[in-house]
Amino acid sequence: MDKNSTEAESTSIAENFANWALDEATALPHTSNQIIARMTYDAVGLMYAARNEDYILSVKESAIEKGGCRAVGHKTKLGLYDSCLVNGTAIHGEDFDDTYEGTPVHLAASLVPPMIALSSICQIDRHDWVRSISLAAELICRLVVVAPTAIHRQGFHPTGVLGAFGATAVAGVCLQLQPKQLASALGIVGSMTSGIIEYLAEGTWTKRMHPGWAAASGLKAALMARNGFLGPRTVFEGEHGFFKAFADPSIKQDLSVLDNWGRSWHFDQVAFKPFACGTMTQPFIDCAISARGKVDIKDVEKIVAHIGEGTVHRLWEPLDEKRRPSTPYGAKFSVPYCVAVGMVFGDAGLLQFTEKTLADDRVIELAHRVSYRINPEDPYPRDYVGWLEVHTRSGVVHHFKQPCMRGGKNQPMTDSEIKSKFIANCTYGRLKHEEASLAFESLELFFSSPDSNADRLFSELPV
Repeated sequence: MDKNSTEAESTSIAENFANWALDEATALPHTSNQIIARMTYDAVGLMYAARNEDYILSVKESAIEKGGCRAVGHKTKLGLYDSCLVNGTAIHGEDFDDTYEGTPVHLAASLVPPMIALSSICQIDRHDWVRSISLAAELICRLVVVAPTAIHRQGFHPTGVLGAFGATAVAGVCLQLQPKQLASALGIVGSMTSGIIEYLAEGTWTKRMHPGWAAASGLKAALMARNGFLGPRTVFEGEHGFFKAFADPSIKQDLSVLDNWGRSWHFDQVAFKPFACGTMTQPFIDCAISARGKVDIKDVEKIVAHIGEGTVHRLWEPLDEKRRPSTPYGAKFSVPYCVAVGMVFGDAGLLQFTEKTLADDRVIELAHRVSYRINPEDPYPRDYVGWLEVHTRSGVVHHFKQPCMRGGKNQPMTDSEIKSKFIANCTYGRLKHEEASLAFESLELFFSSPDSNADRLFSELPV
């Protein structure tokens, strides 16, 4: 048998994943129900938080055709794909959504929307919901650690490009495709993946829509494969496959992390953000809040952040723009700005990323005193830590360190904190407190009831 014949008959990465994910004998970790419940609570709260924002109204009004699918928090029903686009954009819109702690990538924003859309056309219970999202989340998490930071360095947003594969998987598992169909669907969506990170230049809106577009693309790819459309089964490892196109070749790739499905789990390292901004800014905000209690802002001469080199191009440069962001959205990806609001307000929630706060002289003046220094021992992207060196005019230098991301594996949110975040996001989106509390109770009931129904759940949520 020649080499080409051997390669043609070998099982591809997509096929291995499909065989594993569609095998009913595949057992999930015992924490799956709790993890997916938290991801869903977080996602629903964020859909309410963003529902009145101009970027969501713009996406919703772009829908030409109406349908029977829900956009959470809206009365208007949409078609399958516009539903995915609106819901996914809303979940990720304020950059307040969950993130995988192994290397930053968001999960629920591309996985929950296809499930909401599918719930309007097929029966989905708690088991289907948890199983489909768990397996798809595992795929996303493993894909992003094949070559840590390489997708960002190549100029792509990992959530946008990897979310499309996750959305395909979540739809394929839920629809119970055949393994060959799911492998083909992953190949199809490889030609639909998109999401460049040029939004960083001026803080424009495109990053917000990446997971919504991924969700719609993944659902479409799964439906195409179910109806016989063929995609390349070697979409990941092929000579012209995903990692050749979307990952910086200077970063070593380890495709072995896509072996041995189920022997260990990654998606259970999902983190929930305490602050409404970029993932790697979070520990620095905690440092700033600590500093606020010990240092008079008027006495601050300068603040030096010790950082991982891999965060510079997204969170620090160009430094003039990061010290005075052009837009509230751009401010979410500026460590100088986030440190400043942490010290001025003691928080970095939704209210700290508005035009009003962006015009606050106290914030911008302090942001101009923030600079950075590369720390070669910073564990990014394996872990996210914060270290601020605050120099005072009186000559004293204070050090503030945050050893991990709050809300993550080393300091997870409590159940009460998860609920409080949900309620706060809903009320920010102009739900009454009583409505928000009832919505949370409905979600809790869904994840505790064996005869739950997703379509009924979303039909009963307030609009």
